[in-house]
Amino acid sequence: MSVLDDLKMIHNRDAQDALGIAGKQWQQLGHVFEVPDLHAEYKNVVFAGMGGSSLGAMLSQTWPGYNVPFEICKSYDIPAYVGEQTLFIASSYSGNTEETLSALDQALERGAHVVVVASGGQLQQKANDLSLPFVLLPQASQPRYAVLYGVKALVTILERAGLVAEASAESSMHQTADFLKKSLECWAVDVPTKDNYAKQIALELVGSSVVIYGGPKFFPAVYKWKISMNENAKNISWCNQLPEFNHNEFLGWTSHPVEKPYKVIDLRSTFEHERVQKRFVVTDRLLSGKRPAAIVVQAQGDFLLEQLLWTVALGDFVSLYLALLNGLNPTPVDLIEKFKKELNE
Repeated sequence: MSVLDDLKMIHNRDAQDALGIAGKQWQQLGHVFEVPDLHAEYKNVVFAGMGGSSLGAMLSQTWPGYNVPFEICKSYDIPAYVGEQTLFIASSYSGNTEETLSALDQALERGAHVVVVASGGQLQQKANDLSLPFVLLPQASQPRYAVLYGVKALVTILERAGLVAEASAESSMHQTADFLKKSLECWAVDVPTKDNYAKQIALELVGSSVVIYGGPKFFPAVYKWKISMNENAKNISWCNQLPEFNHNEFLGWTSHPVEKPYKVIDLRSTFEHERVQKRFVVTDRLLSGKRPAAIVVQAQGDFLLEQLLWTVALGDFVSLYLALLNGLNPTPVDLIEKFKKELNE
């Protein structure tokens, strides 16, 4: 029996039931957010958020996409062009992220149209004090477990503002929930390793640093895998995207030693540009013997949104199973909390 089929071990290490939470994330797609009418003449959208709070914004750039320039701000300072025709969205799950609070203050000084997204904290208080449009995120044990809430909230906001490129985006998310639910069931703890793709991948990764690649459309999913490896599995990981990879990092794999302590994952999709799809094939051929053979994950689903969410959810399960193989509880992020505390001392 595979170690990942030991349900007693899983329940002991996964004390906060992160795997159970991951299995229910399809429900987040059906959540209805109350958002006021935001129609105005916007020239651009700036989204301020850090860590898990920015993941929804990254995913939304692939789907549904926007019909005005959209930038994610992961800093204390905002872009110089932010002004009266900017829709500025300040998002922090806790509501207390200092970079986002700083960015919000600057956006208010510039006269931007502001919407606040949070589950509480200082952001909610500031929204109440200044009568700013506010969208409340439902409770979750960690921000990274509420990513689809974040996507749904953002898509709802920007659809209300008339800025979404995809028609009926909010409705499409509702319709995709059943597809995602069926996919998640395939990776549940009670599905044995021989039939469980997520467990199989986790077993291949244990003991190695994980390197994840994808094309431009699926880079948000790639980045989500990287974050999940870091926070869930406490496993070092980095990521990059093709074609940029082929112009620099590609050569980094050709030097010594031949046996490298890494595992490589290629996240591929039929929705990527045909030249990007070919680049994966040629890259694997030319780097054969120079890097570990890539674990190829081919996104499943008939539509772009289905493939995107399928890939994200698979990464969640892989990283959670890898955490258990690393002998760890996937939920706590104690060192990050310690860092925040010492930063304010």
